Amino acid sequence: MSATLELTRDLMARRSVTPADEGCQVVLMGRLRALGFEVEPLRFGSVENFWARHGREDGPVFCFAGHTDVVPTGPLEEWRSDPFVPTVRDGLLYGRGAADMKSGLAAMITATEEFVAAHPRHRGRIAFLITSDEEGPSVDGTKRVVEALAARQERIDWCLVGEPSSEGSIGDTIKIGRRGSFSGRLTVHGVQGHVAYPHLAENPVHKLAPALAELTSRVWDAGTEHFDPTSFQVSNLNAGTGAPNVIPGDLKARFNLRYSPVQTLDGLKETVEGILRKHGVRYTIEWYVSGEPFYTLPGKLSESVRAAIEEVTGREPKMSTGGGTSDGRFIAPMGAQVVELGVVNASIHKVNECVRLTDIDALHRMYCNVLRNLLT
Repeated sequence: MSATLELTRDLMARRSVTPADEGCQVVLMGRLRALGFEVEPLRFGSVENFWARHGREDGPVFCFAGHTDVVPTGPLEEWRSDPFVPTVRDGLLYGRGAADMKSGLAAMITATEEFVAAHPRHRGRIAFLITSDEEGPSVDGTKRVVEALAARQERIDWCLVGEPSSEGSIGDTIKIGRRGSFSGRLTVHGVQGHVAYPHLAENPVHKLAPALAELTSRVWDAGTEHFDPTSFQVSNLNAGTGAPNVIPGDLKARFNLRYSPVQTLDGLKETVEGILRKHGVRYTIEWYVSGEPFYTLPGKLSESVRAAIEEVTGREPKMSTGGGTSDGRFIAPMGAQVVELGVVNASIHKVNECVRLTDIDALHRMYCNVLRNLLT
């Protein structure tokens, strides 16, 4: 068993359902301290985080970023094995966190161990920014750590986030940015009444339906060369008292806009609310910004990661901004170049989450190559 697989299994056996860490960071911090890293635990609220550094202050700062928390298991009866007992079947390692992202964390640590042993006086600094609040509200995790670093004028020049970025095979895709995420909590106000007397009531479901049809069918934009078009999706919709003969008095909905940089937050808000008003909807909305778009221009980091992948796979990766948000959205505003490279994402957040055993060691080699390309 490789050191990376062994560490992956150790981390996966810990039930770190967000925001719990369950000792994962103690393991990681111990490994880094043994290498001579300065390690600083940073707890905010109920969230465990840490910031660690190794090397000289007079060079560039390269940071590995990731999270120890995982999403809930979902229906246990649909798992073929206990999600917190790492299990190998047919060349795959099964369990919650296998792909998202405990194999990535393990590869970061073992690659750093190998690199520092070979290059103890490497140029620049290696840093780690690890949180247990990526799968949750993302309030007391990376966001708070970045604020603390900025307050004392610490910097990150290059950041590699270990999220599962690959699509079909390890290293086939590098994430070089993400769309923004803008959410709304909508309440449509109606008048409750008897279904037999609709003229004495106002049905909020009927009032919203035409507006919702327009919002969901709208072509918001065509995106850009690097970003997919903006999309509108409803995630929750609730109305009714449970009785079959009562018109509900209100309707509550949650929706999300994943938006490209051609949009602005004010413009999106104005469009959504304009469509609601056009259709005579009486409403209130609470708006939430989960993250604004970011994009890493071609440069030293993306070129070094591309070369690191080609050395392992012999293939050139695709550069992408697709998918959901990541904690890279908090790190990019520091002025850092940010990319994401990890294992295949096909099973993340699903029952029977898994990762190929060969991919775990391939990722370790890629991370070793990145460190060598940037810091020697």
